[in-house]
Amino acid sequence: MDYENMKFCQSCAMPMTEEFYGSNKDGSKNEEYCKYCYENGEFTSDMTMEEMIDFCVPKTVENTDMDEESARKMLNQMFPQLKRWKK
Repeated sequence: MDYENMKFCQSCAMPMTEEFYGSNKDGSKNEEYCKYCYENGEFTSDMTMEEMIDFCVPKTVENTDMDEESARKMLNQMFPQLKRWKK
């Protein structure tokens, strides 16, 4: 995988390839957010950054070789940099 040019969802940090792109109001692909976070031009759930991290920790553990503590630490560092959560 080419991690250097990889896109990450700017809401949940999921690594994205084209089939995971969300959609804009006009039906076009949105390359910033994944289809689980963003559909038809809006976010699919109204949650805080902390709630999103809690939601993503188990998925990160499941899909990587990280334990819960490492996953939470990484997500807590990564999320404030993402477009949706940047202050």
